[in-house]
Amino acid sequence: MPQDEERPQPGQPLAVNDAPRNLGELLQRIAQVAADRDDVYLATIMDALGTRSFGPVLLLIGVILVSPLSGLPGMPTTMGVGLALISLQLILGREAFWLPRWLLDRHVSSGRLQGTLQWLDRPARFIDWWLRPRLPMLASDSGAVFIAIICLLLAFAMPVMELVPFSATAAGLAVVAFGLALVAIDGLFVLLGVLYLLTVASLAITGLVST
Repeated sequence: MPQDEERPQPGQPLAVNDAPRNLGELLQRIAQVAADRDDVYLATIMDALGTRSFGPVLLLIGVILVSPLSGLPGMPTTMGVGLALISLQLILGREAFWLPRWLLDRHVSSGRLQGTLQWLDRPARFIDWWLRPRLPMLASDSGAVFIAIICLLLAFAMPVMELVPFSATAAGLAVVAFGLALVAIDGLFVLLGVLYLLTVASLAITGLVST
């Protein structure tokens, strides 16, 4: 059954206590936060998403990395720090995530953010159409720990990716896949994310060997 049918319509609010169930709902939640503000702080978005759910926060970081916002100076490294912190806390079994104040104080203008949300709208609708609960064992608690370990390794590479064009975006695609897997309990996206990373890694190794 296509997930697009359950997607909130523009202007329809999401209940604050409801965690986003797909990419469209995440963007809708962020759009609500961005309304009537000059600047939107990461702390405000985190408050809207909650600090007890790994999937939406992971999806948020991935969306930032694949969006035009990743072009802001220092953004890939900043997101790498956030990714490392929440991944490590999930591995350690914390019930709520903590992020440092300097990270939560990162902000972007509301106009730039809303433009990014519009840019992401069409891809979100396409992706959400494919989302559905399946292979739940891959997106369960143990699956989330496995994903967190992979994301922790990606986070350590983020500062280097700052120097290589489009590499942060490539990593962000995997983070988006893992975030979608957790919010929709769709284990297929875990497999897709792992397969994608293995493909990218093999291509990179082949390129290094050939040079």
